[in-house]
Amino acid sequence: MPAFDLIIRGGTIVDGTGAESFAGDVAVRDGIIVQVGDIHGDAAEEIDASGQIVTPGFVDIHTHYDGQATWDQEMAPSSWHGVTTAVMGNCGVGFAPAKPDRHEWLISLMEGVEDIPGTALAEGITWDWETFPEYLDALEKLPRTMDIGTHVPHGAVRAYVLGDREQPGAVPTDDDIEAMGKIVEEGVRAGALGFSTSRTVLHKSVDGELVPGTTATADELVAIGRAMGRAQAAGGHAVFEMASDLQKDWNEFEWMGKLSREAGIPVTFAALQSIAKELPLEEQISEMRAQNNNGANIVAQIALRGNGIIMAWQGTVNPFAFRPSWQKIKDLAWPEQKAKLLDPTFKAQLLSEANDYSEAPADIIQVVMVISQGWALQYEMDPDFDYEPDASASVNARAISAGVDPQEYAYDMLCRDDATGFIYLPILNYADGNLDFLLPLQRADDTVNSLSDGGAHCGTICDAASPTFMLQHWVRDRKRDGKISLEHAIKRQCRDTAVLYGLEDRGVIAPGYLADLNVIDIERLKLGRPWLAFDLPAGGKRLLQKADGYAYTIKNGVVTFREGKWTGEAPGGLIRGPQRAELAEAAE
Repeated sequence: MPAFDLIIRGGTIVDGTGAESFAGDVAVRDGIIVQVGDIHGDAAEEIDASGQIVTPGFVDIHTHYDGQATWDQEMAPSSWHGVTTAVMGNCGVGFAPAKPDRHEWLISLMEGVEDIPGTALAEGITWDWETFPEYLDALEKLPRTMDIGTHVPHGAVRAYVLGDREQPGAVPTDDDIEAMGKIVEEGVRAGALGFSTSRTVLHKSVDGELVPGTTATADELVAIGRAMGRAQAAGGHAVFEMASDLQKDWNEFEWMGKLSREAGIPVTFAALQSIAKELPLEEQISEMRAQNNNGANIVAQIALRGNGIIMAWQGTVNPFAFRPSWQKIKDLAWPEQKAKLLDPTFKAQLLSEANDYSEAPADIIQVVMVISQGWALQYEMDPDFDYEPDASASVNARAISAGVDPQEYAYDMLCRDDATGFIYLPILNYADGNLDFLLPLQRADDTVNSLSDGGAHCGTICDAASPTFMLQHWVRDRKRDGKISLEHAIKRQCRDTAVLYGLEDRGVIAPGYLADLNVIDIERLKLGRPWLAFDLPAGGKRLLQKADGYAYTIKNGVVTFREGKWTGEAPGGLIRGPQRAELAEAAE
């Protein structure tokens, strides 16, 4: 009988701790790493990793698979990019707790905030739960390629407690706040990894209403934090996660610091360059550190590239969405729509029209104008597209070079490849026209790599590929001054993210840790061209992106992906609460 279930031989091991990489083997038994180094003995399966790196499986803490996880085992696209653990329920949106008469309302909230087709959610979700513990029970029934954990979402909690009183600006009573705290405490005790909320005008339901919690008072948020602290004291692990515009008069960091100190829990927020935020990114980090110097534990979630929009005719957004001619054809079936778009007469008519902003929301008009006429901020997505483009790659610059009006150049770009062309518009995190500002943040201990939004923004964004981008761009290919080391990059995406959420049994290649692993040919690693698929329930669309170079992804010692293709294995499950494996004992 073989001594081990699996041995990965001859790879360059990047162990997730930040330590220098080294050549060696990894042996696995019963889903656990049992030996690392020069391993003798045989195994039921062996993988030759010569010339490749061996890393822990990636831990992605900011995803939105809340609906998809109830029906999908593959968990693409995150699973295509080396992710073996995903935390969902971010930004205050999710599907539990849920009274029967609130199902459609919760779907509309998720569709509006995260651009996940409502028809897909309506068809795919079975709703065999009401309370949050029941939702966890439902998630536990389906095996997957990865482990998933989740937050208790503020939107669902508010809707459950306030019912029809939940309207923008609604002020809960003391009894309401107490009831919300009890639901959150119950959820964390049942295994939720935290609680999430949203306080940004960019997050709205499909009806254009601000999401629940946007204008919540500090009293409400701190009270929920105290409830989380009680659950954590009973053995749970509670992270308070937030997306916010960080309005100055809200004093966000003041209450975040108070909440963290009183409840004894980490608070994490999306730290971005954003036109919606009153505080520049430098001030966000400065105020966070002032609170941390006073005993708080606040962690900034940072993105690895410009958070932007991929615009396409069949996507959710395109630059001509506010032209009357587009409005006339936007609801046509794609074959009819495409015929119009490729018709020179239609093109001439549309390009002659002015944008009509009469229906555009006033509070995001700046974003709307950048989408519809910000040619200097939009970039052509070439086959070898660089996600840190310089000004010469902009639509405006290339149009001038070609002697064409920028709007016509953009129109023609979208019409390429049978009208499947893409334009990249980094709305967030690209104010400087580069990513230099992220270098010191990636090297800081009070930040964590995040914001992939896996499973969300299906028609506009494909940042679930962030782990691949980290290695391809930041470690190997970045043309500007300043890269990060391979060892540090892996630590950022594995151990650092795992520890923030109490998942101390993964993110490191050492005896006793989960055998969640990637074998990657880093020289061959390359992001593919995004494409629009219509493979969600009810034919819902989503942007997808694969990558070459992932030789193997392994979950709990089982190969789940081989050269980017799912093997059909689904050894992953639901994470309930903190995972604090006794490493030495587990390795025996």
